[in-house]
Amino acid sequence: MKLIVGTQEEVIKKAAQRYVKLLNEKPEAVLGLATGSTPLGLYAELVKLCAEGKISFAKCTTFNLDEYIGLDGTHDQSYRYFMNKNLFEKVDIRMEATHVPSGAVKSDEEAEQYDAEIKAAGGIDLQLLGLGVNGHIGFNEPLTPFTSMTHIVKLTDSTREANKRFFASIDEVPTHAYTMGVRDIMQAQRVLMVASGANKAQAIKDAFFGPVTPQVPASILQLHGDVIVIADEAAMSKF
Repeated sequence: MKLIVGTQEEVIKKAAQRYVKLLNEKPEAVLGLATGSTPLGLYAELVKLCAEGKISFAKCTTFNLDEYIGLDGTHDQSYRYFMNKNLFEKVDIRMEATHVPSGAVKSDEEAEQYDAEIKAAGGIDLQLLGLGVNGHIGFNEPLTPFTSMTHIVKLTDSTREANKRFFASIDEVPTHAYTMGVRDIMQAQRVLMVASGANKAQAIKDAFFGPVTPQVPASILQLHGDVIVIADEAAMSKF
């Protein structure tokens, strides 16, 4: 594991440079992407770099970690909508090369098809991750088997509560989602985790300096051969 610490601005710029390096060396790379508040600054920086001609997404393929079930891609809280508005529509990517599980249907076949598409693309070169305060990655909550592939997950009350600020009420927050499994994440060639804020400090400590246990899903990354963690000082405040 490589751990890089900086200010919030430095975290964004250092993370963005990983994409510049990869896509300049391998324009057809397969990117695993994430949603949520953590990647917003990174995506804004990538949009800026693309406009400046320093990076191109024209030949790459992308797969997102997860998607709510019950929201189609036009819903403003769906992850497809998030990706379109914050990255895809602002860079030179081919929309047909962007993949997000379909929230319009709920079936195990959809999950299996997603894994098949990742395999057909040659696997993920760089997987972006955020980190939940309880150590979750994607929607893989504590006690998710490390062998899991893309699957349907029932969202915990705490996750729904954390996300209700984006909806009119808790009743509108979806109860289920698709998520890449822990095994999907571990099969990526390289993992890039970006973390910021004091509320992530304990999760960072548990994930990377505690025992490897399904109780802390991100702890499995200790066994991955190529992990980069870029965090701000607040997220590293337990050290």
